[in-house]
Amino acid sequence: MGGHRLPAKSPLRQDDAIKAIVLRVNSPGGSGTASEEIQREIRLAMQAKPVVVSMGSVAASGGYYIATYSDRIFAEPTTITGSIGVFGLFINFKQLANNLGVTFDSVKTGRVADIFSVYRPKTEAELAIFQKLVDWFYDEFTSRVAESRKLDKAKVLEIAQGRCGRAWRRSS
Repeated sequence: MGGHRLPAKSPLRQDDAIKAIVLRVNSPGGSGTASEEIQREIRLAMQAKPVVVSMGSVAASGGYYIATYSDRIFAEPTTITGSIGVFGLFINFKQLANNLGVTFDSVKTGRVADIFSVYRPKTEAELAIFQKLVDWFYDEFTSRVAESRKLDKAKVLEIAQGRCGRAWRRSS
């Protein structure tokens, strides 16, 4: 499996000749939506067969998110992982465009209809909307880590906050 799109019904989880799935994760993260799609497929696959994650040199943020529900996670002591955090970036080309003599006019049907525009700074109201989304996803992320790794959420919040580190060792 590669990329951020997986088939709606993974042939790996449906193939009875495949007894387990080993997923190699080597990713610094990326799209929250893509990570959610991959994690969903992993959870569905786990209903049919064991899923094991092998972490590469980096399995952070979205890379950790997709690994968290697996039956087992294997990592080297030097694997950089964690980064249980969420952020959003917004590009604003207004100054650059204006420097080139390009200006923008717009019409819209609602107060935030152009919230994804790149031709102006975000308003405080728009930033508040995005902050709610980031806060919601962070709560989901930390809740899923707590549930999947069988940890108290307070412990997850203690180690989260977007920090990365070497692979965590769980005492058995």
